[in-house]
Amino acid sequence: MKKNGLRAVIEIGFIIFLFYSNLLMGEFERSGMGQKRGMVWAIRDVFTTANFEIATIAALTGYVLFESLRKKF
Repeated sequence: MKKNGLRAVIEIGFIIFLFYSNLLMGEFERSGMGQKRGMVWAIRDVFTTANFEIATIAALTGYVLFESLRKKF
């Protein structure tokens, strides 16, 4: 049980990491304001409560989905 819990935390954390890295990269694309305003502004713009809620919901959904696929196949 401990092993499954640790695996869940690692996988959920990794999904959240990918979510935030994708948002941060988006700030530095051609039309993003990160190029003009800098890294500190981009980090403040990306790390918000709303984004954290979205990342958490997406990570939990992704974890449940992939766990069900693992058990099925």
